[in-house]
Amino acid sequence: MQCVILAAGKGTRLRPLTDNTPKPLIKVAGKALLDHIIEALPSSIDELIIVTGYLGEQIREHCGDIYNGRKVTYVEQLEQKGTAHALWLCKDLLKGRFLFMFADDLHGPQDIARATSYTRSMLTLTTDTPEKFGIVVRHPDGTLAEIIEKPEHAPSNLASTGVMVLDDHIFNFDPYAKETKGEYYLTDVLAEYAKQYPIAVVEQALWIPIGYPEDIQKAEEILAKLK
Repeated sequence: MQCVILAAGKGTRLRPLTDNTPKPLIKVAGKALLDHIIEALPSSIDELIIVTGYLGEQIREHCGDIYNGRKVTYVEQLEQKGTAHALWLCKDLLKGRFLFMFADDLHGPQDIARATSYTRSMLTLTTDTPEKFGIVVRHPDGTLAEIIEKPEHAPSNLASTGVMVLDDHIFNFDPYAKETKGEYYLTDVLAEYAKQYPIAVVEQALWIPIGYPEDIQKAEEILAKLK
């Protein structure tokens, strides 16, 4: 099974740490964020497709062509045009089901493994600040009904944490139907995709988002407790 990891962003909220280092290589507990993420992947993942952009050569040098026993393919996103644009750059490389995630959040290995046990799924976690995240609304059967990006008036407090199991049917939909400030978001495509291909909404136990410099110390404290 393939895993797409988006690692092209500039990490502006993490400055000055990201002035000379791409966000995925920022150290947390002595290890690059990207290392934590890849080491948490289940054994069923045998190929990594990493979308690079800002300081991408450092990520290529760090991971090489084989990383943790997995083949690594790189796709370059020259312009920051959003998550849908980044995924569509990988279209010709993807076959069947694949895992999709970001290179700047930490997740529990058991949670990722659970996600991959479903045909299609997305990981979520309850949040006290729904206005900061993509918020998920479920059908009665537990599948995705709607996802709303950073709502002012949230219909739920269940946040998408960015880990999804999708399949190549998603490329049947138009990623550029809706533009937001020059970017095209995957959340806008998911609603249409989920109408034909149900996505199980799976609540997870561990999610550590890294957005600001102070989040690194918080993450290290959480990881220390897990040892």
